[in-house]
Amino acid sequence: MNPQAKLVFTLSLLLGTTMTISSNHWVTAWAGLEINTLAILPMISKSHHPRAIEAATKYFLVQAAASALILFSSMTNAWDTGQWDITQLTHPMSCLVLTSAIAMKLGLVPFHFWFPEVLQGSPLITGLLLSTAMKFPPITLLYMTSQSLNPMLLTTMALLSAAIGGWMGLNQTQIRKILAFSSISHLGWMAVIIVYNPKLTLLNFYLYAMMTATVFLILNTIKVLKLSTLMTTWTKTPSLNTMLLLIMLSLAGLPPLTGFLPKWLIIQELTKQNMAPTATIISLLSLLSLFFYLRLAYCATITLPPHTSNHMKQWHITKPTHPMIAILTVMSLLLLPIAPMILTII
Repeated sequence: MNPQAKLVFTLSLLLGTTMTISSNHWVTAWAGLEINTLAILPMISKSHHPRAIEAATKYFLVQAAASALILFSSMTNAWDTGQWDITQLTHPMSCLVLTSAIAMKLGLVPFHFWFPEVLQGSPLITGLLLSTAMKFPPITLLYMTSQSLNPMLLTTMALLSAAIGGWMGLNQTQIRKILAFSSISHLGWMAVIIVYNPKLTLLNFYLYAMMTATVFLILNTIKVLKLSTLMTTWTKTPSLNTMLLLIMLSLAGLPPLTGFLPKWLIIQELTKQNMAPTATIISLLSLLSLFFYLRLAYCATITLPPHTSNHMKQWHITKPTHPMIAILTVMSLLLLPIAPMILTII
């Protein structure tokens, strides 16, 4: 892609995100979401492969429908209350439509079908943006309207997301699809707590974005897209593959790694809200995700399976790893001990 075009699209992404997260008016928030959608489309389809074009088309249709629903819900609310302020969403019908629209934007169950397909058709760096940066504006809108949302609806969607994100990821061999289902199941954890403690949702999102960014950057460095090639990359960069193993365990939420922190706090908060059954169910559903993270970790480092076809061993990478990967890896693994400090900040 032309560097000038890439710069324009990147700046547009920054502009759209900033507009949405800093606005109080529904129309400016909607405009920011539209700018974001239009800026990411060329990045998805830049390879001109039919799968990439298909991914861009699916993404456009879903995001356009979700944006229309957001506009519809805000107009219904303004018609009823005379308020365009995001935090003054009080009309019950508007709350329901907005929850559905943001679930479409994020890829929450039952509006999740587009996300694995779009991620599979995108390059790794665009996939990183779709999994992290593109989810930030809708999460912010959920955060700002959290006091008006229906807790029962969100809890149901959250449990379904954790279940389907875990189950559908079990049988995948494409790493981008596995990461898409991982994202859906993490969104379930964020949605379940948004009504009760919105700050925990944001903390969970920040930590999830950091760990996912590390995984995508490592995969981009070792140039791996599916499990069969991941099995032969241990000769390429043994140290990066070892880090990938640990980050997968962190994403799964195993102590004493960073990923355990948001799960621990969410379970604690749900128990305080007398929702111990919900906490138990979502914890058990996270075991499904743990299985495919362990599968990825196993393929990355622990085994070189027998192959009937000859696989050429990869050459060792001699160029140094990007410092950003090193910083993100340390943060993705070692933030649990400073949990009290993080809690005082949020």
